[in-house]
Amino acid sequence: MGLRPVDLARQAGISTQLVRNYEDVGILPAVPRTESGYRQYDDVHLHALLTYRALAPGFGRETATAIMSAVHDGDQALAFRLIDASHAALHEQRLATDAASEALGTAAEEFLDGPPVVDGPELLVGELAAQLGVRTSTLRVWESAELLTPVREAGTKYRRYGPVQVRDARIIAMLRRGRYGFEQIRPVLDGLRKAGSTEALRAALAERRAAHDRRTRVMLHGAALLHEYLTSWESPAG
Repeated sequence: MGLRPVDLARQAGISTQLVRNYEDVGILPAVPRTESGYRQYDDVHLHALLTYRALAPGFGRETATAIMSAVHDGDQALAFRLIDASHAALHEQRLATDAASEALGTAAEEFLDGPPVVDGPELLVGELAAQLGVRTSTLRVWESAELLTPVREAGTKYRRYGPVQVRDARIIAMLRRGRYGFEQIRPVLDGLRKAGSTEALRAALAERRAAHDRRTRVMLHGAALLHEYLTSWESPAG
């Protein structure tokens, strides 16, 4: 007996409209219709829907859609390439986190765990950008996000960064290379400014590693369901 859109929607915990949207973009295989035009889903469509729902948390909705669409187009090689690319991207993120951790060790010895930063020249925005290897516009973005607070000259309004702001900019640059968002960086800087320690920074790196592990686990789950789906479903071009 066929399944209605509402049957698939209930199984996946989504709306019937979303089921139709999934069909339109290739997440589901082709759906036959009755003479009166009603869709006739079956267990294959339900399996495809649940497979996509398992892939999306780890691979992202866009990539998961492309994977399922490739499968239903009979292009399993493309689906495998998309999976490999996602795993490679996660691996690069792990390497970036490792690099940030190593940078933290150096930074802690250099200017985080030592005495408070009170000495050093003030830098103009171009000088600081050159030191960090970023664009001046990047520093302005950090300022707009309230991560940096340079002093403005009274007459020229030029931005000047003192030793503490230079330290903060270096920390921000290090964490951005580790793919941290502003909302993750802000409490780290607040903790350093208030306590002068690297505890918050180390906690952020540990959480990042844990997030990588969680994503790997959900990717494995999604890939396992995809393997079952490929085994049980023969593509139209196959």
